[in-house]
Amino acid sequence: MFLLVSIPTDVNDNRRHIHIFRKGGRHLHSVAKIWIERNGMKDIEIAESLLSAKDNAMIVAAIDRHWEFLNEQITRTFNGEKTKVKDIEK
Repeated sequence: MFLLVSIPTDVNDNRRHIHIFRKGGRHLHSVAKIWIERNGMKDIEIAESLLSAKDNAMIVAAIDRHWEFLNEQITRTFNGEKTKVKDIEK
């Protein structure tokens, strides 16, 4: 299971992105950072990743399918608003 998270302290990054965490035992481990836009347009790109090519492809495809929702949640995060959790299947 992966958890996709937008971290509000990343406001200095010039592109919107999502951090990917993997649950391992009782702890979450950061395993990837994925850019989701460039100049306001959808542009999904892996910035860094410890995942397999298969897991990277699965996560990029899920981000592509749910891009509008994820982008909206990032906006809400940076506006200090409550965000929603969405269960995304592969």
